[in-house]
Amino acid sequence: MTGAPTRSTSASPTARQVWTRSRGLLLGLLIILVAGIAIAAVRSGDQHGRLDPRSADPYGSRAVAELLKDRGVSTRVVTTLDEATEAVTPGTTLLVTDPDLLTDRQQRQLRTTMSESASRTVLLAPGAPSARTLAPGVRVEKPTPVSPRSPQCSLPAALRAGDADTGGLRYTTEAAADACYLSDGLATLLRVPDTTGGDTVLLGAPDILYNDRLDKQGNASLALQLLGSRPHLVWYLPSLGDASATDGGESSFYDLVPPGWLWATLQLALAAVLAAIWRARRLGPLVTEQLPVAVRASETTEGRARLYRRADARDRAAAALRSATRTRLAPLLGVPASRAHASDALIPAVSSHLPTTSRDLPALLFGTAPSDDAGLIRLADELDALEREVRAS
Repeated sequence: MTGAPTRSTSASPTARQVWTRSRGLLLGLLIILVAGIAIAAVRSGDQHGRLDPRSADPYGSRAVAELLKDRGVSTRVVTTLDEATEAVTPGTTLLVTDPDLLTDRQQRQLRTTMSESASRTVLLAPGAPSARTLAPGVRVEKPTPVSPRSPQCSLPAALRAGDADTGGLRYTTEAAADACYLSDGLATLLRVPDTTGGDTVLLGAPDILYNDRLDKQGNASLALQLLGSRPHLVWYLPSLGDASATDGGESSFYDLVPPGWLWATLQLALAAVLAAIWRARRLGPLVTEQLPVAVRASETTEGRARLYRRADARDRAAAALRSATRTRLAPLLGVPASRAHASDALIPAVSSHLPTTSRDLPALLFGTAPSDDAGLIRLADELDALEREVRAS
């Protein structure tokens, strides 16, 4: 390559350019990380002691337990299904604080115990999967905000309590039941009697049991009547550490990961892909630039020859030599450039121009590749000699 040297340029981005381009993405990742930590901290603080009768936190339920104790109702806190089923008798009330946390096997086992014990079972905000097993025939409808509501039913406990802070999930059933604290005609408190003499109470939201909500409306009265109708209360706080939650089989690592983390990982992966696509589009089209220095043609030829030799590509080297020779001979012999590589046009022209030559022109200009490096060197010499003869004649 020839030409005047130009000022040296570099296609590699500088550290400042890299920082300028990536700081937006890094800032976004930092915000996501800080927000995740903050949400986790807030949620962990809110959930500490939630609905635990031993907790005095705003979302704990120690106040209810103390009031029940004053009324002569004993409260036993259990965290495993085995403890809960063993403690249930006809003279107990079983409170399940998080029915949706139970596995299908646990729900079926608990339902069997409920049917056989003739006790009262209070389910706090059971969703569709748990309600279908623990309260057959009950349908779960969309939630409604928690707010003061009137009983609107004939259940004595609700009538005595009056208005209470209810809401959350709503329930309906075609069986005989007490539907109370209605929202758009759907019950936020549903009592379903059993044939054995017991009953099941579904409460759409647990707010009436929270310490900071117990003194509002008739919450305390309703809570005491629902949980204190029998002399013993079994307060069941389902735990992930319960051995019965394994369903009798071994759990894989992915079974132990909460669903929220899996969804969060998927969302982060999608965000990373979108960010990569966004950054790739900003690179723009390729731009040609002049070389920062002049490179002699002989150096380029020598470099390419070394590459051919390293790859043992004698066929490509021979084809390149013959093609270049034919291209240079064509204008000297009056052969059109479009026919420079046609043997029926180039060979007769060379023969007529050099009638006394003894060279094998077809083999020299259109032959096969040499079998070794020595043959390639001889080919290059003969092509060079042929070109000199044509130019000199």
